[in-house]
Amino acid sequence: MLGFDVRTARQVWTALLIALLFFCIYMASSTLLVVVFAVFFSYLIYPMVDLVERIRPRRMPRVASIALVFVVVVAVIAVVGSIFGVQLQDEATHLLAQLPQLMKSDVPNRIPLPHFLEPLRERIVDFVRGQIETGSDKAVPMARSVGLGVMHAASNLIYLVLIPILSFLLIKEGPQMREDFLDLLNDRHRTLWAEIVTDLNVLLSKYVRALLFLSLATLICYGMAFSLLGVPYAFLLAVSAGLLEFVPFAGPLGAVAITLVVAVFSGYPHLLWLVIFIALYRLFQDYVLNPYLMSEGVEVSPFLVIVGLLAGDQLGGVAGIFLAVPVIAMLKIIIGRARVFYAASHDEGEAARRALTGKTD
Repeated sequence: MLGFDVRTARQVWTALLIALLFFCIYMASSTLLVVVFAVFFSYLIYPMVDLVERIRPRRMPRVASIALVFVVVVAVIAVVGSIFGVQLQDEATHLLAQLPQLMKSDVPNRIPLPHFLEPLRERIVDFVRGQIETGSDKAVPMARSVGLGVMHAASNLIYLVLIPILSFLLIKEGPQMREDFLDLLNDRHRTLWAEIVTDLNVLLSKYVRALLFLSLATLICYGMAFSLLGVPYAFLLAVSAGLLEFVPFAGPLGAVAITLVVAVFSGYPHLLWLVIFIALYRLFQDYVLNPYLMSEGVEVSPFLVIVGLLAGDQLGGVAGIFLAVPVIAMLKIIIGRARVFYAASHDEGEAARRALTGKTD
């Protein structure tokens, strides 16, 4: 009557609520990030929990089996950290101590160039030397920035304690939380969201475990190959590459760049063999192992991956890059399921109208 459309008002109200939800998520990003890491840790632990639950005695409560798995996992992590942490710290300390001297070394003259670039070697050497001097001038501010970042992380060590605790609670109360969420919905939407929750559970479980296997494969292969090839700081570079494997697309590229830069600046004599190994391993991982592990669920086009990584970097830095691919895959599942559900509902409505019209005629 006054130009007020109830349907339009509902759509605007829904859009405002969604915008408010995204704003609240952005404001509470630090807390939500801890919850996200707890969810990922839960998916890593759950296969062991499921195995223990299958073989546990009937008198043993489920909480005890979950607690047993968490105690064993935390103990293994602590033992591994105590064994290899000292070596990792020693190599990192030695590299940082040698970094200023390496930056001022005669590195550019040792860089192999194609034959057609040899006449330009002097200019390239001057350019590289200028970049090295610029990098040396920025080394102290960069080190100061890294130190502040480490101090900030150390002040938030409570999160390292909260993540296992939250993971324990998620595994313990996850089934009941799922049922409580579905009980809030009517029968029509309960079916839709039950399918979405099931798909998301399969997606995240496969994605998290695939990342773990890819990271371990990179750590083991790089560690063995770097040791056999005599690459300096082999263990440090292998661990860095394994950790960076958790960051899609940008992480492996960063690991390759770090490895080659450290090898060149350290005067490593077999650079060609190192490049050949890295190229062969990346081909195997990117075209054989990665597609095999991520064959189900995580099917996102490269365009969306790159856009998601850029957006994630702007919104959440490294954490945003890490979460970009699974978030895109989750949105794809939700939108796909909703489209199929509402298309089927529309077809059923049209069929009912046609049947009603036929009876009226």
